Amino acid sequence: MAILVTGGAGYIGSHTVLYLKDQGEEVVVLDSLEKGHLDAVQNTTFYQGFIHDEPLLDQIFTNHQIESVIHFAASSLVGESVEKPLEYYQNNVLGTFSLVKKMVEHGVKNIVFSSTAATYGEPDNTPIVESMMTNPTNPYGETKLAIEKLLKWCEPAYGLKSVCLRYFNAAGADPKGTIGEDHQPESHLIPIVLQVALGQREHVSIFGDDYDTEDGSCIRDYIHVMDLASAHYLSLKKLKESNKSNIYNLGIGNGFSVKEVIDVCRQVTGHEIPAQIAPRRAGDPAVLIASPERAKKELNWKPEYTHLREIVTHAWNWHVAHPNGYSK
Repeated sequence: MAILVTGGAGYIGSHTVLYLKDQGEEVVVLDSLEKGHLDAVQNTTFYQGFIHDEPLLDQIFTNHQIESVIHFAASSLVGESVEKPLEYYQNNVLGTFSLVKKMVEHGVKNIVFSSTAATYGEPDNTPIVESMMTNPTNPYGETKLAIEKLLKWCEPAYGLKSVCLRYFNAAGADPKGTIGEDHQPESHLIPIVLQVALGQREHVSIFGDDYDTEDGSCIRDYIHVMDLASAHYLSLKKLKESNKSNIYNLGIGNGFSVKEVIDVCRQVTGHEIPAQIAPRRAGDPAVLIASPERAKKELNWKPEYTHLREIVTHAWNWHVAHPNGYSK
């Protein structure tokens, strides 16, 4: 029996594929390669295409004994989603509709869905627990929440069981250095800071230093990408054992400010890393920290890399060895 991983050549998807294979799982990857990288999923059964390509989905489900799906494939840039909401609803919601439709037709009953903390919007309290109100502030978060609701209603209708994982700021790279983070364009803080250390950018921008935090910059919960990968595996294992759907936050439960992240990057790289204050970005909450207690308790999930310096070190090792990412 195999696991279909959609978006498996992307950043979090490829690390999850690596983890699943290390656990002895049979994996089939579907990715359009618009954002993902074929080199990130070497020696894995691979199909290039989109999740809304229903004949291709039929082919995959017919050719392989797919027992479960881990679904990453999505457009995922907050700012871009505001500019192109129709594109985000088409790619994320309609694409997932096609995927779930084919799962139902082929009798595949288990799905682990890559959701996001953006479903919460700007919560009044931290740490964030799963029972808090969901009120997204951008189309990206809205599309992820719409998919969560789609999966919820498909359970009583078709017996489809799901785990939705709302994770916070993914960071780091495979500790062995085989794969890492490579977005075009890059939008995540840590790789942007490390690109400054590599001389690929002149400076890093700090978007606002007047927030109600200790140093005035935003605070976020950074979680190592391999800890995210293990959570997806444990979620699928729990889903098959219990046959019960659920939602889990994935984070460390501790936050670091933008300025703290830059300082740790300076320590790890030994570079000065110039930083400049820029205006706030619309919709940026001051603090976003997860409560991961439900995942720890119910999934027996134990994050292995909980120190920011360790996360940055793994990312830095990847970027030094691959200054141009997966480009040759």
